[in-house]
Amino acid sequence: MGLTGSGLLILAAVLTGVCLVAMVWLWPRLAGRGWKPVLGRIVAVVVTQVLLVCTLGIWANDYFSFYSSWHDLLGIGGGPVAVQATVPGTGTRAGPRGAVEVLGQESTGSDGIGVRAPDQVGRVDRVRIPGHVTGLTTDGYVYLPPQYFQPGYAKDRFPVLVVTTGFPGDAKNLITKLQYPSIELQLLQQGKVRPMVEVLMRPSPSMPRDSECEDIPNGPQAETYFTADVPLDIEGSYRVRTDAAAWGAIGDSTGGYCSLKLAMRNPSVYTTAASLSGYFKAAHDITTGDLFGGSQLRRNQADLNWRLTHLLPPPVSLMLASSQEDGASYQQAKAFAALVHPPMVVSQAMVPTGGHNFTTWIRLLPACLEFLSDHLAPPAP
Repeated sequence: MGLTGSGLLILAAVLTGVCLVAMVWLWPRLAGRGWKPVLGRIVAVVVTQVLLVCTLGIWANDYFSFYSSWHDLLGIGGGPVAVQATVPGTGTRAGPRGAVEVLGQESTGSDGIGVRAPDQVGRVDRVRIPGHVTGLTTDGYVYLPPQYFQPGYAKDRFPVLVVTTGFPGDAKNLITKLQYPSIELQLLQQGKVRPMVEVLMRPSPSMPRDSECEDIPNGPQAETYFTADVPLDIEGSYRVRTDAAAWGAIGDSTGGYCSLKLAMRNPSVYTTAASLSGYFKAAHDITTGDLFGGSQLRRNQADLNWRLTHLLPPPVSLMLASSQEDGASYQQAKAFAALVHPPMVVSQAMVPTGGHNFTTWIRLLPACLEFLSDHLAPPAP
């Protein structure tokens, strides 16, 4: 029986119901004072609670697609990443440069980042990124690849990836769970990507509100934060390129939606983006509130499918990565890709199995980083 679908959920619910009825029916017989009745009551309560928790867990997994199969849950099996490749898709920002506040350095573990010399493995800075334009501020991390510290690149400025988590997320998950610095380092050592600076952060600078990377009327200006504050702060603090051809975005879930939207609505800032199981229109729930001030036009403009249908496509290159078993994400990505036409280009990376989780995204991440590296301008003086 599969992990998803109604079969397992119905079976778990029936077993939970039967166990609950049986416990109520048998409880008078377990009311004695001896060790056997006491043990019987403990077993009855534990079994009922375990079944109830399992039923709720199966329901939540079925709804959110965290794990798509038993193999996915147990971390075994999988399959190759299939990439449907296309071809690539400039602008320079002007304005006063800000600066990030470096709070310290981080160690990422077995790859030696934070322990070995930076010119061998790079460095992860823990930073605070203030919003001089919007007044918003959030904490995150900056990964500087080893080439950043090597004499041969001493005068070069590097391309940048703005990496965002799902909501609410934690920026550190991008290091410890999704392993962005470690995977880029491995791909660099294999010669599969060019060095890129990674800016790792949450998708909402207005926590605990989920801003969906939107400039909210009379509210947080999250889109401006990512298109003005973040670039100007990073450019004012690190040796990075300032032209849009060298700036890209990538994220998972909410971060995936934000990345695509930032590129499609701001091609003068981001010219390439990748989405790991992201969606294509803004969420609307208790965490977002009214993002659009009651305006249907603003809501439409935040719907990426609507933009492709009603507006001219921007000259950006996008990667859509998902599992074929993550039904909603996979089908939405296919529908979106079918709407794309020049000058926008789109590629898709797929794995046959996996759910809406870190395990699946780690498998897809190398293909995404290779795509972004291929489409971003390289380090240059």
